[in-house]
Amino acid sequence: MTDTRRTPPPTAAAQHRRPFTLDPDRWEAERSRALRTGHVRDHTCTAECEPVLVYERTPWGWLAWTVPGDGTRPELPHQIGVLTPYARRTQRLAMRWLTRRPAQRLGLAPTVPGSLRLSAVAVAVVSLVAGLLAIAHGVPVDAALPGMVLVPLLVEHLPGRLDARAREHVRSVEGDGACRYLQRLAALHTFLVQAAAGSDRYELCRSAEIGRHTLWDAAGLLQTPDTRSASADLIARERLMVQLADQAAQILKRTPGPANADQARKPEQPLGPYPPGPRPAPHHTPGTLSLKGTLLMPQPQSGPDVRTADVYLLFAHEPYYPGPGTQEINTTVVTADTLLHPQVQQPDGARIHDLLTRGRQPGEIIPLATLTHELNGGADWPTVGDFERVTTDMAQLVRTQMCDALSLGLPEIARALICTGPDSEVRAIDAAAGESIVYGPDDRAKLLAEVGMFLTGIATAQPFWPGDGLLPPLCQSA
Repeated sequence: MTDTRRTPPPTAAAQHRRPFTLDPDRWEAERSRALRTGHVRDHTCTAECEPVLVYERTPWGWLAWTVPGDGTRPELPHQIGVLTPYARRTQRLAMRWLTRRPAQRLGLAPTVPGSLRLSAVAVAVVSLVAGLLAIAHGVPVDAALPGMVLVPLLVEHLPGRLDARAREHVRSVEGDGACRYLQRLAALHTFLVQAAAGSDRYELCRSAEIGRHTLWDAAGLLQTPDTRSASADLIARERLMVQLADQAAQILKRTPGPANADQARKPEQPLGPYPPGPRPAPHHTPGTLSLKGTLLMPQPQSGPDVRTADVYLLFAHEPYYPGPGTQEINTTVVTADTLLHPQVQQPDGARIHDLLTRGRQPGEIIPLATLTHELNGGADWPTVGDFERVTTDMAQLVRTQMCDALSLGLPEIARALICTGPDSEVRAIDAAAGESIVYGPDDRAKLLAEVGMFLTGIATAQPFWPGDGLLPPLCQSA
């Protein structure tokens, strides 16, 4: 698959270029309200102005628009908020709380700075009347007075505490540059969601899920004080979103009707959450890596004598947890050259590297089980090397951050699929239904394609660092 950039259909891309594109009447109603109750954005605005914001809620967050005084519809949001991808009902209610209409406030005396919420003033009046009536009916003053004072204070300050609590589940950005970037990503993500909603293809559903995590990660990067240092990661995420939209458009083009049942079936939630944490900074000079879709689009095989160093090894290992509160890591992807690291058992690593890089496509991910299949079902492993010791050494390199890697926490079925050969099957027993489910080569291929999407998103900005002091490959030392 080439790295050609395509623009998503205009219906999706245009949805966030203007406020309430799908509901123009809603914008007119909000604009009329802003003209009556708030400060609109016009030529009289200064840095101290606080123009009224109109919140457009979306499934992933919100866009906050200002209201121009000339009656036009704005093209750039004033603020964009992104809700955590794992939002529960309570967190979604928190988002609605943050996007509520601003409270009306009453100014104090001209010589006294500040203002009070209209609701707090109303509650203060009610509590005063209620307190006086309670005292008149025999309630002690020392019991009624605290309630008369504390209730208005609670109404005044509690919303601020709730705002701070709700913001723990939301990442919001402001500023023309940051909002313009997230606006583009939001349009791409909307296209992915629309493509997945109109199809039962698992690839489309997973692309929308990856796009959701990418939007969340980008919002986090834009919150860093020095966005210049995060520019490479921001570019990589936008490239990933463009590639996902490109792939979704191709799938929709090739699939005019609903997909069959086999395409809709998937092996439980293959990858689980987005890969945890940022990978360590490489110790080499950054380079470039084109976006490859080797695992997503079939390509002709290279000859058996052609060697391709730009391939990856995927292997399962003993589970571990990289830190408190993190997910389990039980599968790792490294670049082929990591097999040449001096802390990997040699010459076993170099021999596996020779086998791994022979007759492959650039960017291809090769599971260790595929090598076992090619070695006569594992019978020829003794002539190559001790793969168990080699993978243990590489897992240790990854844990000590001596090379770059993509660490994954695969569920049971997904992990079993990559631990079997390309033509094998995995059977899962559904005790409740009293039947077995068979996962085969198609499910394995979908899983590898999914891993390829993650790998592309991380390795787009720069190639994986295999480590320092690498040994020469066998083809050069022979």
